[in-house]
Amino acid sequence: MDLSTISLTQLGLVDSDVFRSLSERSSGRSLQVKAIASSSPKRTTMTAEKQFPTHARAVVIGGGVVGCSILFHLAKFGWKDSVLLERDELTSGSSWHAAGQIHTISSDPNISRLQGYTINLYKEIEETSGHSVGLHNTGGFYLASNKTWYGYLKRERSKARYMGLDQEFISVKEAAERHPLIDPSHYLAALWDPLDGDVDPSGVCYAYAKSARVHGAQYYTHTPVIETRQRKDGTWDVVTPKGTINAEHVVNAAGLWAREAGKLAGVTMPVQPMEHHYLITEDIPQIMERMASGKRLPAGIDYEANIYFRQERNGMLLGTYEPKSTPWKVSGTPMDFGHELLPSDLERIADRLELAFERVPALGQVGIKTVVNGPFTFGPDGNPMIGPVPGLQNYWAAVGVMAGFCQGGGVGRSIAEWMIEGEPSIDVWAMDISRFGNFATADWGTVKSSENYERRFVMTFPNETLPKGRRQKTTALYDRLVAKGAVMGVSFGLEHALWFADGPEDAHEEPTFERNRSHDYVAREIESVRTGVGAIEIANYSKHEFAGPGTRAFLDHVLAGKLPKPGRIALTPMLTPKGKLYGDLTVACLSEDRFMLFGSGAAQEMHRRWFERNLPSEGVTYTNRSDELHGLAISGPKSKELLSRITREDVSHKAFKFRDIRECVVGDVPVILSRLSFSGELGYEIYCRPQFLIRLFEAVEQAGGDLGLRFYGSRALMSMRLEKNWGVWTMDFRPDFDAAESGLAAFIDWNKDFIGKEAAAKARDAGPARKLVGLMINVDDRDVVGDEALLKAGAAVGYISSGGYGHRLKKSLALGYVPVELASNGTVLDVEIDGQMFPAEVMVEPLYDTNGDAMRS
Repeated sequence: MDLSTISLTQLGLVDSDVFRSLSERSSGRSLQVKAIASSSPKRTTMTAEKQFPTHARAVVIGGGVVGCSILFHLAKFGWKDSVLLERDELTSGSSWHAAGQIHTISSDPNISRLQGYTINLYKEIEETSGHSVGLHNTGGFYLASNKTWYGYLKRERSKARYMGLDQEFISVKEAAERHPLIDPSHYLAALWDPLDGDVDPSGVCYAYAKSARVHGAQYYTHTPVIETRQRKDGTWDVVTPKGTINAEHVVNAAGLWAREAGKLAGVTMPVQPMEHHYLITEDIPQIMERMASGKRLPAGIDYEANIYFRQERNGMLLGTYEPKSTPWKVSGTPMDFGHELLPSDLERIADRLELAFERVPALGQVGIKTVVNGPFTFGPDGNPMIGPVPGLQNYWAAVGVMAGFCQGGGVGRSIAEWMIEGEPSIDVWAMDISRFGNFATADWGTVKSSENYERRFVMTFPNETLPKGRRQKTTALYDRLVAKGAVMGVSFGLEHALWFADGPEDAHEEPTFERNRSHDYVAREIESVRTGVGAIEIANYSKHEFAGPGTRAFLDHVLAGKLPKPGRIALTPMLTPKGKLYGDLTVACLSEDRFMLFGSGAAQEMHRRWFERNLPSEGVTYTNRSDELHGLAISGPKSKELLSRITREDVSHKAFKFRDIRECVVGDVPVILSRLSFSGELGYEIYCRPQFLIRLFEAVEQAGGDLGLRFYGSRALMSMRLEKNWGVWTMDFRPDFDAAESGLAAFIDWNKDFIGKEAAAKARDAGPARKLVGLMINVDDRDVVGDEALLKAGAAVGYISSGGYGHRLKKSLALGYVPVELASNGTVLDVEIDGQMFPAEVMVEPLYDTNGDAMRS
């Protein structure tokens, strides 16, 4: 492609002309930006400022779209004494130069819901503020040019069914009729969403801010935060050149300066600003003809070409994500940066431009009026990082929101609900900052954010592991497991075995939606567990230790289940004040005043935050020991024989019963030994400190040689738990559900007081509207992975929360939520997989070892 043939008529524009070009995108756009563009270096503040406050319920740092949305929602929901502080003008940083294209599709269903909420909110803030947001609900389509992307869109449409989003496939011919500038010969399918379109970024920010002021909040521009100090009572002194505000809560919504704002509070925010290009073309004759009759073009995304496009006045806006990212200001964002753009470098996107001109030919037939290269902030996995920051009291994050005009409204609502009511109205785990721990360093954040930028429109398959930022956390067994042929995955930064091939050279698999080459290897692992003995590393479970004279009373209040006696284990749910699930935990009593809780490793910081929030001032000490206790689990009918060979303990059935736990010596090392198994077979979990893990491993390996010992990975474990109808945290068990819906109400002790009891009892008495059930799916070559729609008579009635293949039953299995009237054994529903319907039969009881005899043997 010869870049010299492009008419780059305005590449030499000064900043003020770029401001004017961007602000004149359509009628009714923000006058504020025009004023900034033509003003003297001392810019005019747009706020009629009152006397600077000395106290606030909440201080929001940052006047971009996210900060303004949070301020609006806080004020609307009742916290009127909230204040936003902006170091320059509102929109400074990323918001002012954003492309403004809006859409609902996201990898997480609840983020999609919140994106739908955001788009529907624009009319409200426009009416409340009297300020135009420049909303064009043109609708939009997502284009697939190959079978793989077509399969992805089928799965997205299935998610949309149960979320209530109005997405549907239209023919490629109809897509070309709605957008006559695309060349339909390149496409196989188009998914249409009527909510998509575009907004004026500056208009949106000012509409949020002015609406917040209508509801009673205030914002102050040209007011940088230079210090944040926490008092002993948990409140914060937010120091500015205009004065100090004592705030009950602080929200870091500083956008490009999120890292700098975090440092003021001693927090590392693992986000990274990235350079990003988009182009605005000169007028296109076909668009001018359509505009004469009042017709606008819909927005579009072409996944394979990695481009997004929409109408911009009488031309088009075209954006892309480069295959090689360019991190901007890795060491920190300059404090004097604001309404500036970066030098353009079209060579970086030349290949994408060539594809764009091929698929939307009109783009290559006109000149380029404006090239925008501006920084905006990405997070390590592409999703926002919001919520209370673990380890800090009353300090909140709302950073890494790269799709602010799609997600800003939902982020603002969730943060405000969380702050005011104690929890958001829907599960926001996919955005919760607690999904990252201390492994998420600044450098790691840059590496992963760069990877995610490069993969913005690149599909990630259910079995795919991404290559960058790996081996951030490993156990002592990492090299030994790899030498055995382990294909490694990562969870909460920690490497763990997914499955085992026949040696390192054989340890590979291709990303796919179908069953992949690991299928037969996993079957082999499970057969060893079923008939002999298998071993799996269990370092990635969380371990929370509580000690002290007040421990039993504290846990009795925090946990909804009955606490065990010394030497015993119990399963218990943990609930929010509204009765929603906040954990499914295994609680072990090591002694009367010392307990250990085992749970989801991915949720360990979320649970740490919850424990510390509710911890009494004295009588209980708490330690997250997840990184201090690694270990192995052994499972299968020969596991007892193996264990007896490496310990002097009596592990006979009478001496060491199901759900017993003790501290002892196994394999010549001190351990915590429990008789428990997530495989559904007889099994034991053996925890030790990391320095003892190799010795324990060698003892297990040597003692199991003649017993047919085989190591297995998490794929096998996840298959076996499906055959038992056992849910897992973040998929089947989430704060979207209560104990009655999830089936965990059976583990609640209703004879005591606990957090969420009143709400949980009310839900129990009313009876659940939906229930979690097992499903057996009649399908041959693929399995559900989660978020597929369940239908009855053609209407969506529920969804799949998790699924896979049950190797012991040789059946495709799933767990899912369905209306209670359909939650009876033998009910047949339809599940949508890759656009096809397959029968799914409800299984109330597990088909494998229904009574749990194997575990108790």
